[in-house]
Amino acid sequence: MPKPCAFCAIVAGDAPAHEVHRDEATVAFLDLKPVFGGHVLLVPRGHVTTLADLPAEQVPGFFALAQRLERAVETAMDVPGSLVLVNNVVSQSVPHLHLHVIPRRPKDGLRFFLGPRHPYSDPDEAESVAQRIGSALRDDHDDDPG
Repeated sequence: MPKPCAFCAIVAGDAPAHEVHRDEATVAFLDLKPVFGGHVLLVPRGHVTTLADLPAEQVPGFFALAQRLERAVETAMDVPGSLVLVNNVVSQSVPHLHLHVIPRRPKDGLRFFLGPRHPYSDPDEAESVAQRIGSALRDDHDDDPG
C-alpha cells in the first residue's frame, strides 16, 4: 500500500501547516524543515508528481503565484533575494509537485551550486545535445493538442 501523500493531507486540511495562501488551485505553506525561516512551498491542490504532470492550463496561474510568493517572502523576511526551485523526482522528498521559495542573503552559508560541472568535449558535442533537446521540444509541441 503506497504511503499517503503528506502534501495532499495538507491540501485536504487533514494535516497541520502554517499556510500563507490557499485558493481553488493552490496551497502555499511554510516548509516544516526550512533551509531558512520564511522558506515556503507552493503546491497544486490536485496531486501531480512533477512539473511536467501539471495540466497546461494551470501553469500560468501556478507561476504567477510563484512570482508573487517570491516578492512576498523577500519583503516579509527583509532579504535581498531568494532561491526558487522545483525538483522533479531526483531529490524530491515528497512525490507531489512543490515549488520552493527560499529567502537568501549574501554569505548566508547555503552552499547551493550547480556542480560539479561537466563541460562538453567540443563544440560538435554541444551542438548534438542542443539538436536532440530542440528535437524533443518540437516533438512535445507537436503532440500538444492546444
